[in-house]
Amino acid sequence: MTAPERVCRVIRPGDTYEGKQGFSYFEGVSAQNCAAEGICMHLLSIPPGGRARAHLHENHETAIYVLSGESYMWYGDNLSQYMEIRAGEFLYIPPGTPHLPGNLSSTEPCVAVIARTDPNEQESVVLLPELETLPHLQR
Repeated sequence: MTAPERVCRVIRPGDTYEGKQGFSYFEGVSAQNCAAEGICMHLLSIPPGGRARAHLHENHETAIYVLSGESYMWYGDNLSQYMEIRAGEFLYIPPGTPHLPGNLSSTEPCVAVIARTDPNEQESVVLLPELETLPHLQR
């Protein structure tokens, strides 16, 4: 039996998909559209005032580069830690880290490129609804 042919592919963003996290993602590199084996990469535009659902990604890392706008993220045990990320900055999220990102602006979107070490981006998403109503998250 021969190995499958390896083919380079251009993916032109246009189609979107709804992630479990509560955002629409522009389709990018994944196992589903180009047979990626170890990475998923897509474009995310967080709408003004938008906020994800609390979640984690089991067993894979996430790297983010913010193209425009400003985002915040609650993360860690009980989402007790907070950070802000701005255009031109990178963010790393270790595997299994609970987090809840959102857009700081009420008027401008926040746009980012997201890469994960799981080619099936949505398969290892674990929602954490019990964390979403913590008092310190109410803005």
